[in-house]
Amino acid sequence: MRIPVALICWLLIALPVAADTLKPFATDGCSMWIDGPPGSPNLWRHCCVAHDLAYWVGGTEEQRKYADEAMKQCIQKAQQPMIASHTYNSVRMGGGPYWPSTYRWGYGWHYLNGIWPRGYKTPSPDEKAQINRMMPAALQAIAEDSIRNPVKIPASSPAHSSAASHSSAASSLGL
Repeated sequence: MRIPVALICWLLIALPVAADTLKPFATDGCSMWIDGPPGSPNLWRHCCVAHDLAYWVGGTEEQRKYADEAMKQCIQKAQQPMIASHTYNSVRMGGGPYWPSTYRWGYGWHYLNGIWPRGYKTPSPDEKAQINRMMPAALQAIAEDSIRNPVKIPASSPAHSSAASHSSAASSLGL
């Protein structure tokens, strides 16, 4: 009987420590959705990767809304207003911090903060230091993702002229 009680006590003590550790940035583009139309399969992937960067860090409810709005505007610039609205509505419904998923708000942090979900939380000074230390590697991962998944826009597409105007992932979200 001592072992299970000791194990439970250890887990309750260890969970808050684990919750404060930021995992390395990872992206899958537009999670559970397409990254572009058939003729240009990565047309708005960069919008979703920038969105992933914001979701990796997490933060307040207002910061999440800003990230979702920025993704919607980015997809609209790729000449896909209907897709932008659908994607926006999907992330608003399914990307909240209380869903135990790999694409939730604040997915870079452990789901639990102690015994409760992390939820909307402004990063502490220590967490901000972790974000700052890990941001160069995150930006490198984004650069590598853009090489592995280049945008191929047909020359006749209206998005062809606007593709070069998209800003970098971090700056488009104010990070």
